[in-house]
Amino acid sequence: MILAGDIGGTKTVLALFDDEGDGLDAIREEVFPSREHASLEEILRQFLAAAGRPALRAACLGVAGPVMDGRSRVTNLPWEMDERTLGAALEVPRVRLLNDLEAAAHGMLGLPPEDLCVLQGGRERRGHMAVIAAGTGLGEALLIWDGARHAAVASEGGHADFAPRDDLEIDLLRFLRRDLGRVSYERVLSGPGLLSIYRFLRDRDRTPEPAWIGERMAGEDPGAVISEVGLAGKDPVCARALDMFVAIYGAAAGNLALTALTVGGVFVGGGIAPKIRPKMADGTFVAAFRAKGRFSPLMESIPVRLALNPRAPLFGAARVARDLRAPETARPTTA
Repeated sequence: MILAGDIGGTKTVLALFDDEGDGLDAIREEVFPSREHASLEEILRQFLAAAGRPALRAACLGVAGPVMDGRSRVTNLPWEMDERTLGAALEVPRVRLLNDLEAAAHGMLGLPPEDLCVLQGGRERRGHMAVIAAGTGLGEALLIWDGARHAAVASEGGHADFAPRDDLEIDLLRFLRRDLGRVSYERVLSGPGLLSIYRFLRDRDRTPEPAWIGERMAGEDPGAVISEVGLAGKDPVCARALDMFVAIYGAAAGNLALTALTVGGVFVGGGIAPKIRPKMADGTFVAAFRAKGRFSPLMESIPVRLALNPRAPLFGAARVARDLRAPETARPTTA
């Protein structure tokens, strides 16, 4: 039995997998609200106790934050994690912490066609690939092609400086700088970022906010409200905010593709994109992805796929945990 986890600022997903044979079968899975718990160890104890404290051969946990020397702190939580401490708590011989987007990258390679929505067909070829995922924050990872297989590489590119492309986005940058000082892409491309875009457009045009929208935002996730209302066309500011969000998302994905020359393709993951699939697929994202001047023809040749299965990071962590159980017979992750 192996343990896999997807540890985020909003929720923590844990699963036990039967690792016998070539496949991976989840036999128990549970979701925990991250902020309601003092530590990851607390959640692990609760999860494993409910499962009868099974004997584990290995564990791999994808974490929404940088992992250095086997240690990590979740970017949007006060949790500190260490592979040795977790190994002792779990009574498991091998534990690995991965950046959550590194885990997602492993998982993306194993998704079947029905779990992917093609945003741009491009040209199928071997080469580097990338993953970009907006949710509670913004994550990026690379899949480096070495001529035989893809190796997942973690990144904190979501915290790179936000690069506005036109006067409206320059005004957005000024708006955000008043409160934040430095503005990273994550401050724009995330659930809180979508709310910031909405507030910017509302205040810029001095558009009165309908009372019913304010009431819904007070009791629900504001980003989800903006997405739903914008998709339905029930409020022009929400619709414009969603359009601006998706365009900036496409531009950021294009920047990542250029940085690593990811001619093998780009995966778009995270919790937001599947929920706004119609907007992601209407051409706004791809137009911004392609708009790279002299390199636009190259950008048009790069496949872009939207991952519809939110469990990709969990599957990726499970694949790594499976390989951890017996290093001498580990199977590399390949496309």
